[in-house]
Amino acid sequence: LVRYRLASESKREQFRRYLEKAGVLDSLTSVLVALYEETEKPNNALDFLKQHLGVAGQESADTEALQQELRDMRQRCELLAEENKDLKNRLQRYEPTQEDGAAE
Repeated sequence: LVRYRLASESKREQFRRYLEKAGVLDSLTSVLVALYEETEKPNNALDFLKQHLGVAGQESADTEALQQELRDMRQRCELLAEENKDLKNRLQRYEPTQEDGAAE
C-alpha cells in the first residue's frame, strides 16, 4: 500500500512538473485570475477560458475562413448557373427541340 502511494505521488509529481515546464500551469493560473478579477462574471466560464487561452480565436479564424469560402462558392455557383442558362438559350436557337422538329 505504501509502495503504491509513493508510485502514485511520483507520477503526480512528474505530471505536475510536465505541466509546469510546458507553461500550462502559468497559463491556467493567469486565465483563472483574470476570470476571478472580472467585475461582471461571464455567463459561460468555459467560453471565457477558451477565449483567453487562445482556443476560441483559432476556431473563429477557421470559421471565418470557411464562411468566406462558402460565400465565394455560392457566388461562383450563381455565376455558373447564369452561364448555364445563357448557354442553354443559345443552344436552343441553333438546335430546335424534338417537339419543334416533329411539328415540321
